[in-house]
Amino acid sequence: MFAIVGIVVVLGAVIGGYLMEHGNLGVIFQPAELVIIFGAALGSFLIASPSKVVRLVGKHISAVFGAKNRIKEDYLELLSLMNTLFMKIRKEGLISVEADIENPADSSLFQDFKKILSNRKAVDFICDNLKVIISSNLPAHEMENLMEVDIEAHQHESLIPSVSVAKVADSLPGFGIVAAVLGVVLTMGKIDQPPEVLGHSIGAALVGTFLGVLMCYGFVGPMASNLEHQAKEDEAFYSVIKVAMVAFVGGAPPQLSVEFGRRAIPGKERPTFNELEDYIRK
Repeated sequence: MFAIVGIVVVLGAVIGGYLMEHGNLGVIFQPAELVIIFGAALGSFLIASPSKVVRLVGKHISAVFGAKNRIKEDYLELLSLMNTLFMKIRKEGLISVEADIENPADSSLFQDFKKILSNRKAVDFICDNLKVIISSNLPAHEMENLMEVDIEAHQHESLIPSVSVAKVADSLPGFGIVAAVLGVVLTMGKIDQPPEVLGHSIGAALVGTFLGVLMCYGFVGPMASNLEHQAKEDEAFYSVIKVAMVAFVGGAPPQLSVEFGRRAIPGKERPTFNELEDYIRK
């Protein structure tokens, strides 16, 4: 939603300011310039990107307009799930959650946490690490290292779309110059034309530079930043799981382990101690 609002604001400010100076919108609308700039940018992206990267960017680019930020309720549900798992393990032993983590979609324990269950990667992260705890006797510091490796691998993949889109954004001003130079070349072929014809042609050529810079800093670059913020939000989400699980492996009781996880939640999304306690009781 905010991305759409931002696009409207950028276009409104640029076009509005241009019209305030009695500019002619017909001069700015140059379909050939758009074809050159975006066609070349797309082509360079395909040259630079393996098929896996192309698929990742295509999958994530729509998240700029439709993804929802993590909110306090998401973290409350996550911590409540961790508390439920830890309490069951403490009362009935590690083997008691084996059936739950082998098939979480059919687990009555996970069914109470619909938002978390819909996040397949987060569920896999929780279940895979609980399987390690069940099948081995890793000390807390080694468990933390193992989970750090998992988070880093996930983060590396999550940042691929933002890095790729940022590189496309960086190329747009250059392709705008290419379009402008081609426009100047065409203008030179009209050197015998009247000044008003030459002026119109030169103005159309300069539109290429304008469009390249505008698309870079007004749209594509901010999209890359948006994707980066989403990737960092995911990293923070997994870090909460890691901190709570490492504390539990280290011998902390379930409530204290969950409190460790709560302290890892950044910013205003962090619930208070009482909010978490009330949520768990419910």
